[in-house]
Amino acid sequence: MKHSLKIVIVLLSMFLLTQLVGLAVIDSYSPVVSQVTTEENVTFNVTTYNLPYGTEPDKNISQKDYLWTIIVSLIIAISLIFFLMKFRAELFLRLWFLFVITLALGITFNAFLKPLPYASSIALAIALPLALIKVFNRNTLVHNFTEVLIYPGIAAIFVPLLNIWTAIIIFLIISVYDIYAVWHSGFMQQMAKYQIKTLKVFSGFFVPYMGKKERALLEKAKKRKGKLKEVKIKVNVAILGGGDVVFPIMLAGVVLGVFGIWAAITISLGATAALALLLLFSQKGKFYPAMPFITAGCFAALALVHLIF
Repeated sequence: MKHSLKIVIVLLSMFLLTQLVGLAVIDSYSPVVSQVTTEENVTFNVTTYNLPYGTEPDKNISQKDYLWTIIVSLIIAISLIFFLMKFRAELFLRLWFLFVITLALGITFNAFLKPLPYASSIALAIALPLALIKVFNRNTLVHNFTEVLIYPGIAAIFVPLLNIWTAIIIFLIISVYDIYAVWHSGFMQQMAKYQIKTLKVFSGFFVPYMGKKERALLEKAKKRKGKLKEVKIKVNVAILGGGDVVFPIMLAGVVLGVFGIWAAITISLGATAALALLLLFSQKGKFYPAMPFITAGCFAALALVHLIF
């Protein structure tokens, strides 16, 4: 059985909205080049992105070196998550999520609040309560709302570290890993179930829904006063991992700096179209590695960008 069209539309809408918000956030942190003259009367250009909270990229590190830094960081992060899952370190993981979510939300909010005085402090003041609700008091609306804002903030940190070629390499590596982690090791399924059932914090979009039988049971239970709590109803969940959302934003952000806004939107639309095909033809209840499909859509869009722009 395929996913219902309504669920597909909901997931695609959130995905595309996040891509577009991501482009707006990345554009607000566009590089500013200024000339600096030393005491020895030597003039050189300095590029700044005005990213808050100490996330400004190190100017002394090349993008080639950053590629290896990102790859090693991903390996360490995945290994650490697996280690902490094994030893059931839920509190530590929740605090880690809290830190990352607050930082990412703060960067996103700051992008829109920049004209205001103390914008970065105001952004954190807004971000922290949302992060606390998300991590310690599961609420589906808050969860998905914050997901739309988290990945733009994360992408804004990484876009200055990448160029088109390094982004392509990362996409290929992540796609191969996604295939292995979903179809061979099953690590992605384990991590998703652990986050949802035990940690109660999921990094990705989370859309609970009921089938026709479950909705019919619920309606019957409502008619029988006092019997609603006695009825056990199975709730299905449609999920989309955070990595599947943030990586297309990163590539679109890099393309934004090279080719402009319409080229970047083309990348976002290519990723959305690829995800739509996956959701429409995938079987309900089965896990699929989304990154290979999204990568194909992004690369097709990138080829189109090179032809048109």
